Amino acid sequence: MVRARHDLLTADLFDWEPPKVAVGYSPDVAGRGSLDSQISRLVSRALRDSRDEGNGSRADIAKRMSAFLDRKISEDILNKWSSESSGEHRIPLDAFIALIEATQAEDLLGFIAGKFGFAVVPAKYADIIELSLIEDHERDIAARKSALLARSRAKR
Repeated sequence: MVRARHDLLTADLFDWEPPKVAVGYSPDVAGRGSLDSQISRLVSRALRDSRDEGNGSRADIAKRMSAFLDRKISEDILNKWSSESSGEHRIPLDAFIALIEATQAEDLLGFIAGKFGFAVVPAKYADIIELSLIEDHERDIAARKSALLARSRAKR
């Protein structure tokens, strides 16, 4: 019996997965509880992911955030912002933006938008989304036009 050779140059269609369109962590990352606790968990996750991906320690991230904000951000304050037990210390919005910049954790963007039923998508998908909305509107108009034509014919 002859064994067929596996073609290593042809991609397997069943291995393909669509690219992630919207940015954001899965709901289990922020978890439940108070908004403060959820944000602390997200900050902690972004810092940990950045470290694990070789993008620097908390001290490195604090330096990059300081440069971005043009004010001192210490490793100690990062530790407080990422600690659920440090209820008095909440990350300000400008520091949250600096954290995203310093860690490249775009998934943080999805948290805020998700709280209001929105998704954050890369700008390269904006035209495709708008085109889809226009096509939906065209279908609605065609259906309305058909209904009006049918009604006007029935009146004759």
